[in-house]
Amino acid sequence: MEFKSATKLSLSDGLLMASRNRSGNHTLHARNMMIDRRTMMTNTALAAGGLAASSLIAQGAFALPSVAPRRVFGGKLAKLNILQIGVGGSIAPADRHELTQHPDVNFAGLCDVDSDALKEVSAKHPAAFTCSDFREAFDKHAGKFDAVVVCTPDHNHALIMMTALKAGKHVYGQKPLVQQLSEVAAIEGAAKACPSLITQVGNQRMGPAGRQHAVDILRRGLLGKAIEAHVWIGGPPDQGDGYFYYGGLKEPITPPANINWPLWLGAAVDAPCREGLISLRWRSSWDYGTGQLGDWCTHLLDVIHFAYDLPSPIAVMAETRSPSDFYHAQHVHSTLTYPVSGDRFAGPRFVVSYCDKSQAPSRAALGLPAGDWPNTGTMVVCEGGVLLVEPEGKIQVWQDGKPVEWSKIPGQGEITARNHWHSWVDRIIGKPDAFVQTPFAAGARMAEAGLLCAKAARYPNKELRWDKATLSFTNNPEATASIVRREYRKGFELPSFA
Repeated sequence: MEFKSATKLSLSDGLLMASRNRSGNHTLHARNMMIDRRTMMTNTALAAGGLAASSLIAQGAFALPSVAPRRVFGGKLAKLNILQIGVGGSIAPADRHELTQHPDVNFAGLCDVDSDALKEVSAKHPAAFTCSDFREAFDKHAGKFDAVVVCTPDHNHALIMMTALKAGKHVYGQKPLVQQLSEVAAIEGAAKACPSLITQVGNQRMGPAGRQHAVDILRRGLLGKAIEAHVWIGGPPDQGDGYFYYGGLKEPITPPANINWPLWLGAAVDAPCREGLISLRWRSSWDYGTGQLGDWCTHLLDVIHFAYDLPSPIAVMAETRSPSDFYHAQHVHSTLTYPVSGDRFAGPRFVVSYCDKSQAPSRAALGLPAGDWPNTGTMVVCEGGVLLVEPEGKIQVWQDGKPVEWSKIPGQGEITARNHWHSWVDRIIGKPDAFVQTPFAAGARMAEAGLLCAKAARYPNKELRWDKATLSFTNNPEATASIVRREYRKGFELPSFA
């Protein structure tokens, strides 16, 4: 089969947006957006024969930090000493396992508000210092570690990561990078103020070759100009207590004896402990998590951000069955509008649909053959084809409505799989060829997009016009007051980098 780099699909001209048809699916229709144009960052050159760092992290958009010198003691190269804050659960052990496989890593400190988890993990790292309050680690043990790995609930991410940067520590922070829209600019400023410190967001799915191939195909324009994108994540159950959707508000309970509840709250205002919150179901809470869309944004929106160097969105609109309250809403379908320019886009606006799988687009409306979507996917509709990539890197491409073998599309670069965790360590200890895939500058953009989609569900069916410069929705002061920032508990305020 012949491959065409810009064969137009039978779609309406102009900007295409998702709208719901009578069956609850999405059809495509043209819609002009009367919003002032902003300039898109200039496309960077691709290195000959491979996908260069600049094709994932655009020069000027997500600048790579300078290589930090490796520590030397008595003429002997030292290991990278790491403090992990948040050691239990499911993600923290995985991060710790991967990092301990690096020969130059030593876990020098462990911190957790759960005394049981701390005791269990410290038994495997007996030389590491331990504490329950992360502030104690920086006040009393700062000379014992060079870098910090943060695996706490979302509401404490910005506070702990910015504290680490302020203390001159390299940081690996779990996704989503922050929990509040106001924290996006705050952590961007903190990282920018510390150019010698190496930052990385927990985005391990970009390490294998699959998703990097998807970025390469889109960034090189091998399917023509981009029209729109659809991104979805497996939908929640309609009933019962789910991983992200916890049902009705539970009654207050006495915190478990092994949990330091005031320290678990951290940056959040005083509030009672409730059944299930301390487990992973805090992700569904408005005050402590970011819901399904916020939690997965780094893993699903990364391809389109790296492919197209997207700026901040200028508008968001969410549709849902009921607004978010104490918990994040279910069955959310959000659309983000980006101002774009240049020859990579079909129009001056690029619209990204981000939703639960239950709200995924109709295959027929996209001109694709009948079939089931994967549970989770990132799809870009271009003038010359449609590309779909799954979280693990499986790619599907259609041209003229027919499936084609993506690996045979001409013009692709060579891709090298990377160990996401080891790349961060290698960059810190001074290996010049080490490539940090998702520094905080990139992770902040993805977090901003995910947070807008999740938080707009508190104001469903209303377009909110976002102005990042003023941290406000210019057409909705109530939304600005409600979903942009939080009140920080005394003693847990964000550090200043002014």
